Amino acid sequence: MTYKQNLFFIAQCLTVKFEKKNKKEVLLKLKNEKIDWDEITKISTNHLVFSALYWNLKEVKFLKYLPKDLVIYMKYINDINKERNTQIIIQVKEINELLLSNNITPIFLKGTANILEGLYDNISERMIGDIDFICSKKEYQKAVKILLENGYYSVAKENYRFPNEKHYPRLKKKNRIAAVEIHEELISEKYRNEFNYNLVHKNTLKLNNMNFLSYNHQAVLSITSSQIDDYGFYYKELALKNAYDIFLISKKTDIKKSISLYKNLKNPMNCFLACCFFVFGDIHTLDYTKTKKTEKYLSTFNFLVNNDIIRKFRYLLKFIKLAIHKRMSIIFKSITSKEHRVWLIKRISDKNWQKNKLKQIGLKK
Repeated sequence: MTYKQNLFFIAQCLTVKFEKKNKKEVLLKLKNEKIDWDEITKISTNHLVFSALYWNLKEVKFLKYLPKDLVIYMKYINDINKERNTQIIIQVKEINELLLSNNITPIFLKGTANILEGLYDNISERMIGDIDFICSKKEYQKAVKILLENGYYSVAKENYRFPNEKHYPRLKKKNRIAAVEIHEELISEKYRNEFNYNLVHKNTLKLNNMNFLSYNHQAVLSITSSQIDDYGFYYKELALKNAYDIFLISKKTDIKKSISLYKNLKNPMNCFLACCFFVFGDIHTLDYTKTKKTEKYLSTFNFLVNNDIIRKFRYLLKFIKLAIHKRMSIIFKSITSKEHRVWLIKRISDKNWQKNKLKQIGLKK
């Protein structure tokens, strides 16, 4: 099986609990085709859906078609993730109670929020890195102060921040499993006039004294996190972790209608939805608006997943181009912005940064 075939097979497996057509096709492949389970494991792990793959196949009793040693390994990873997520849930509830007692209302975001609100059938499905939440600009600095006063500390070694970052540097606490990111913004600076706290806080989900984004806004955040913040739109790549979230959210709200309400974000989000529709197998809840831009994007995406060498080489070139663009942008901003200028001076004067750069170019061990 090619990379594309493996990717699409994994995507189909993630839908078998809901989609009869995909369930039937997956079963036929499991029975009749030689599947490269090493590649399936590698790709699903890279896309952070390995546990979700296990859970979906387990729910429809398809694990018996997998190699026994793989099933044992999948269960082992799944159990570890379930225990980790259990600890994260305890930590989130602790943070929520602490902030509420100080008159701060956090709105929890991303994977942590999805678990707590019950988007997944099992808490082990989602791989989670950090605990993310956003609060009002008025509450933001107070929230940082409260956590710092209650045992949290900054993971970052430097004592300066890049201007206009979405969130405060990651905070950790001894004997707590996850780092915390306190958001001031939801998205990169270019799109903040369209998607921000003032928009989302008016229509939140409330469950067990906790606040979450509405399903419409969850969809927007999940797509833009991948397309904008992780440059999926730029690279024309699909992150299955985010795509799986969108598939589940699409069972609860009309995503096509939700993204049509935006202006500058509409095309990147519509292109993501088009890829989801294509990869998951023409599922009607993932229907998208067909435009010339979207069809061109989808054509390029399909070409790249069909051509491994070209995709990898293109990614490398795009990565270098993006890195150069970022550095040039910082230099230009530092000319007109005092904040950026101060940050740049502190950055290049940072001894640790200098050492790391010398190591990267091979001038220091």
